[in-house]
Amino acid sequence: MDTTASAQRDVTAIERFFGIRAAGSRTKTEVVAGITTFLTAMYIIVVNPGILSQAGVPFPAALTATVIVSFLGSCAMGLYARNPVLVAPGMGMNALFAFVMVHGGKMPWQTALGCVFWAGVIFAVLAIFNARKLVVDAIPANLRHAVSCGIGLFISLIGLVNAKFVVGDPVTIVHSALLNPVVITFLIGLAVTTILVARKVTGALMIGIVFTTIIAIPIGRFWGDGTAYWPAAIATKTLVNWNGLFATPDFSGILQLDLMGALKVAYWPFIFVMLFTSFFDALSTFMAISEAGKLYDENGNPRNIRQSMMVDAFSALVSAPLGTSPANAYIESAAGISAGGRTGLVAVVAGLCFLPFLFLSPLLSLVPAIATAPALVLVGVFMMEAITQIEWHRFDEAIPAFLAMILTPMTYSITDGVAYGFLAFVVLKSCTGRAKEIKPAMWIIAAFSLVLLSQL
Repeated sequence: MDTTASAQRDVTAIERFFGIRAAGSRTKTEVVAGITTFLTAMYIIVVNPGILSQAGVPFPAALTATVIVSFLGSCAMGLYARNPVLVAPGMGMNALFAFVMVHGGKMPWQTALGCVFWAGVIFAVLAIFNARKLVVDAIPANLRHAVSCGIGLFISLIGLVNAKFVVGDPVTIVHSALLNPVVITFLIGLAVTTILVARKVTGALMIGIVFTTIIAIPIGRFWGDGTAYWPAAIATKTLVNWNGLFATPDFSGILQLDLMGALKVAYWPFIFVMLFTSFFDALSTFMAISEAGKLYDENGNPRNIRQSMMVDAFSALVSAPLGTSPANAYIESAAGISAGGRTGLVAVVAGLCFLPFLFLSPLLSLVPAIATAPALVLVGVFMMEAITQIEWHRFDEAIPAFLAMILTPMTYSITDGVAYGFLAFVVLKSCTGRAKEIKPAMWIIAAFSLVLLSQL
């Protein structure tokens, strides 16, 4: 009896700390949402080291750094900012690090880490002095709604690509794949997950991920993996694999950054691009997630946005000393929000899920990308609600909003989509006699957007 009473008190304390009941949620829902978020983003544990290793960073060291940063950043987001947002090394940022800075800029990876650090320092200063408020206040509501929708489309596209349902084509650019075991497995997983969501089953997205993983086991074992026309001989490539249980963490990448070498004038543009991309990726993600979960403060702004940006800055700042490209807020967090998550407990649970993989990284091969694809596709559905709030009859507002929305998935970049939307807004307002509607901060944002696009 005493044990039960103690457990109840602990749950109550957790609910009070995170404001779970006040947010209209339950502890169980938050935990399920946290696990769902982790499952949709766990690919980063092996994908990030894979990309960084192409820049010379040792794969095991990058994997260790990825796990530690994801754990620290996500827990900080949940405990300090109290938002259901996972933080991990960002996709796109790692490619910028490896292919633009190291390969394109001809700099050692240790120097590139130094650039990451100095970008994080500036990011932290901007967050402390609340530069975010000027930016958020300058962005019109129509563009905010469009950014949310665009990111939703982007997430769905990622899911479709991961499922090999959308493939490249030299003539039509993209097209749907032929029916094969991988595509059929994805479609079955999508159908089941959709039915669970429509029936409002608790943990529908997580159940869908587990179900799709199970039905993907035969691929490569009992029938082809879809890389050849079907029917085909049994392929050797399998999607669900057992590669062991334990792996020793490698801490050799810690404190390898070259701080002074990164301060060369020739490297300043790389620091700027890293800073601007981190800042706007984070800001866009927080706006989109707030829109998806209706997580607003009393002024209608994203909830705890200042604290969230500070956590994002902290995560980017500690990434370099640990040996990885910058961490930032993950848009896959929308999966947890779609599963009912509303508080910081979601982020804490997701962060804790990363920690065991310091030693259990081989288990990641059990959940293939195709298993999380249905959840990502449906997240796009959930995030499109904001499209009804865009004033489509006002072309000086609708056109920039449409460009921000459509270019985000088409360019495969949140930053590019947002930047072109901002530039279109300033140009249209200026050329239609409505320049007074452009706030001073928006002019600065547009100028930075132009510089950023010219650097990429």
